[in-house]
Formats: sequence, C-alpha cells, structure tokens
Amino acid sequence: MLQSSATNMNDLTSKLESSQNKIAELETFRQSLVSEVAVKESENKDILQKMRHVEQDLQMTARQCEDEIRLLKTQHSMEMEQLRMTQARLKQETEMLETKLRATNTQLELQMQENTSLRSTISTQSSNCLALESDNRALKMKIERTENTVTQCESSIQSLKQQLSESQLACQDLEQRIRNEETIRRRLHNTIQELKGNIRVFCRVRPATTAENASRAETMTALIKYPDQEGRDIEFAHAKESATGIQIEKSYPFTFDKVFQTTSTQDDVFEEISQLVQSALDGYNVCIFAYGQTGSGKTYTMEGPLSATPETTGMIPRSVLQIYENAKALESKGWVYTMEGQYVEIYNETINDLLGNDGLDTNKKHEIRHGPNGKTTITDITTAVLTSPEKVAAILKKAAHNRSVGSTQMNERSSRSHCVFTLRLSGKNSITEEASEGVLNLIDLAGSERLSQSGATGDRLKETQAINKSLSCLGDVIYAISNKDPHIPYRNSKNSLGGNSKTLMFVNISPLMSNFNETLCSLRFATKVNSCTIGTATKRAVKS
Repeated sequence: MLQSSATNMNDLTSKLESSQNKIAELETFRQSLVSEVAVKESENKDILQKMRHVEQDLQMTARQCEDEIRLLKTQHSMEMEQLRMTQARLKQETEMLETKLRATNTQLELQMQENTSLRSTISTQSSNCLALESDNRALKMKIERTENTVTQCESSIQSLKQQLSESQLACQDLEQRIRNEETIRRRLHNTIQELKGNIRVFCRVRPATTAENASRAETMTALIKYPDQEGRDIEFAHAKESATGIQIEKSYPFTFDKVFQTTSTQDDVFEEISQLVQSALDGYNVCIFAYGQTGSGKTYTMEGPLSATPETTGMIPRSVLQIYENAKALESKGWVYTMEGQYVEIYNETINDLLGNDGLDTNKKHEIRHGPNGKTTITDITTAVLTSPEKVAAILKKAAHNRSVGSTQMNERSSRSHCVFTLRLSGKNSITEEASEGVLNLIDLAGSERLSQSGATGDRLKETQAINKSLSCLGDVIYAISNKDPHIPYRNSKNSLGGNSKTLMFVNISPLMSNFNETLCSLRFATKVNSCTIGTATKRAVKS
C-alpha cells in the first residue's frame, strides 16, 4: 500500500512538476500576451484615431452626398417636369400633325380628283385653242379694219374739236343772252306786277269753328256769296225786318284783286303772292300786311299755326323759302345774295325787338328813321344774318317765344300788337357787275275792333285806343294817296305804306254773324285801300 502511495506520490510530483512547467510556460505566454495586448492596445488606439478621422471624413462625405442627392433630386424633378411638358407638347404637335395629315390626305384626294378633271379640261382646252387660233386670225383681220376706222375717227375728231370750239363760242354767246334775258325778265316781271297794281288787296274768309261744344254765336254764319268764277267778288247779305214786319235782305257787294273762300288753303294763298315776293329778290321794296279784327285769321295767314305742317305753313316762312330757292337758282347766272332779317313788335306805339337776347326789353327805346334815299331803318335793333331756311325758322321760333313771354307778362297783348318781319336782300352779279337791294316787309297788324264795340276799360282801353290810332294813321296815308294829296303823312304812324313800294293787303274777315258789323268795317276799309294808286315802284339798284 505504501508502495502504491509512493508511486502515487511520484506521479503527483511528476504531475506537479509538469504543472509548474506548464504554469511557467503559461506565465511566459501570459507575459507575451500582455506584451502583445499592449502592442495591440497601442495599435487599437491608432486605429481608433484613424477611425474617428475616417468617421469625420465619412460624415462630411455623407453630407456632401446628401446635398448632391438633393440637388440631383431637384434637377431630376425639373427634368421630369420638362419631360412631361415636352411630352404634352409633342402629343399636341402629334395630334396637330395627325389632323394636318388627315387634311392633307383629303386635299390630296381632292387634288387627284381635280388633276383628273384638269386633264379632261386640258383636252377640252386643246380643242378650244385650235378654235381660238382661228378666232385670232379673224380678230387680226378685224384689227386691221379697226385701224383704218381709227384713222377715219381721228380725222372726225379734229372736225368735232373744231365744231366744239365753235359750240363753246356759241355757248358763251347763249350765256350772255341768258343774262340779258334775266335782266329783261326782271323788267317784264316788274311791268306785270305794275299792271296788276302796285297796291293790291286780297280778301280771305276764315272758316267757322267745327267744335262740338261751340256756342251758336261761334257757328252761326252770315250769308256769303261769291258771284264771279274768277274769285274777285264777295257779297255779304243780312236780313232785316221792316216796320211792316217784312223780311228784307240787304246785300253788301265788294270787289277785290282776289277773294279766298273758307276752303282755300295756304298753298292757294301763297300761289297768288309768290310773284310779288319775287320782286323783292329783283331789287324792289315789297310790303305784305294782314288787316282785320281779332280772330279773323291774320296770324294764321302770315305765320301759320304753332305746330305748322308743310300744308299749313304761313306766308312768312313760305316767302323766305321761295327767296332762298330762287337765289340758289340765280347763282348759275352770277348772282350772289346776302340776307338779313329783323322782327319787331309795335305795342302802344312802342317798338319792341323780338330777336333780342333778353326777350322784350321795355327799357330800350327804338325809333323809326327815314333816310334821304327813301330807306327806312329802326335804331338799335337786332339784325340776324340769314344763311339758310333753318336759320329763318330759328329766328321765327325765337320771336314767337319772346312774343309769348311778353304776352304773359303784359296781360295777353299778343293779339293787340303789330308784328313786322323785315327781310333785307342785297344781291351782286359778279359777271355783269350789277347790284340790287330789295326789302320784304311781312306784317301781322293788331285787331281792328272799334272802340264802341270792344267794351274795353283800363289798360285794355289804352291798348285799343293805341291800335285804333295806329290804324287810323294808316288810313290817313291811304286816303291821302287815294286823293292824290300833295302831302302824304307817312310819319304820323309807325305803320305806313312806302311811297315807292309794291304793297299787298290781306283783309282777313270772319264769316260769323256775330262779327257782321266788324266785317263790314274791314271790307269797307279794304275797298278804300284797293282804290288807291301809289305810283310806279322804284328799283333800288346800283352799279358795283
């Protein structure tokens, strides 16, 4: 057993030694490992240091890469957008090209059809060309004949030119004869007017009212007869009861230059005075005035109604229109006219300017002055240059407005005042160097009621007295002329007849029985005027 223990002991010693050897080896190995670890740690430190640098480099590189990636993404987005736009544009262009292609194919088909048609036409034209060549040869022959005709025409033209020159000389001679005949026409026209009488009287009967609500006095008319067919006689009849109770009809016949019945129109009236109006354009003084009681149609005759139509226009606008038309026609004969218009109202022997810008200025005084040459003027009066019929219409409208304003302010005086429209005509002939001056006076007199019949009082009485005084002075002038008195009292009234004028009086009368006495007075006064002779009218003409 001890042996076994010794053996074990030896084994253990042996193992111990072996273990110690191993421990020594391990220690040596450990130390080598420690040394290696130290080396490795040093290397690791270097590696860590390098890794940190590498990491920093990587981070910087990563940031740069990210920036580049963002930039590339932006560029990529832009390029993609451009690609999408390009794709859309290409698609649109493709569609347009496809449309054009279809249209081109259609046109190509049409062209092919047309080409086929043209080929057929060419074939036809070839045949026509042969026919045209034949026609061309025929035309050449015609041209040769035409050239011969042209030669003959040139010879004829020379002859015609000579004839034209002779015709122009004849035309100049005819124009001179026309101008001479115009002078002769004026003289003959004046002679005819003088043969008719330098003072004439026309009677015009206004129609009775046809209103349904009119009274008996407004509709009951006197017995009026027109005996002759020439329209010169008028006869009023009035039945009176005698002392024995017998009805006796008394007639009052009158004769004038012309009598216009109730059915006569404004055209009928103007046709009779148009030749007298022409005398004013020929260089004479012409006076046309309307006389009669209030409501007898004087204003209607001279001016027409307020809303006048071409058929109802009065003598004033018709006269001016005729003068414009005739003056225009005379331009071809060398005459050029200037026209001036004045429009005044005479109320209570006071002259009012109806063309003034301030209406009726009663503070402004106007006077009538008679020049040594027989020319009558009114001081401080508005004169309008009349260049067209529209201008005349404008001043007539203005005068009517001012007159209506005055009537409203002065107790409705429009029917109790005289209105005078004066048209002055100055003509000059550039060829014959003749010159002429004519005056056309168109007058609407106030109502001629007798004072005993008017029943007027107060201001109305003064107005009636002034009217009657004015008309009485007019009668004095007419009676003096009729009696061939050596002195004619022209200056007694602002309404007088010119001694050297052509004068026409309208006596306007009412057919009503209620106006019978006033009508007789008007007709008797007109008869006195009709028996008057004022002598030969003098033409106001001078050489330029």
